[in-house]
Amino acid sequence: MVQGSPRVSTRRTARCLCVPHTTVWRTLHAEGMYAYHTQRVQHLRPGDFAERLEFCKLLNGSRELHRYILFTDELQFNRDGVNNTNNSHVWADVNPHATAESNFQQRFSVNVWCAVLDDQLIGLFILEGRLTGEVYLRFLQEELPRLLEDVPLKK
Repeated sequence: MVQGSPRVSTRRTARCLCVPHTTVWRTLHAEGMYAYHTQRVQHLRPGDFAERLEFCKLLNGSRELHRYILFTDELQFNRDGVNNTNNSHVWADVNPHATAESNFQQRFSVNVWCAVLDDQLIGLFILEGRLTGEVYLRFLQEELPRLLEDVPLKK
């Protein structure tokens, strides 16, 4: 069952085989199989690799440029909640480095923003409600300058 469907849960396997859950675990371990967690990754488009490579070449060509780039990230919380990947496994004898793509960018209610400039962490800042271009522009024009006031840039 596990070879045909490596993401199957041990409880579902136990129910299908009419055996105790612990028997499934012991059998899988005896066969050298372990439950590896899946890692959530952002879905990438076909053209993303070339753009990322070009950016890396640009950074690599200048030893000082990275100190002046504001690296930002937002974490989106939607109405569906946060997915618990602790219960998401792939059974295999060698770590398959399994991933689970997600596309939750269309629906969310709260965004948490932070950034790194040189070696300084900036934020956390909560953008409540639906994030629109207008809301984000207002954040960039009004809130971000206040957040950056306290960041000392090294010469």
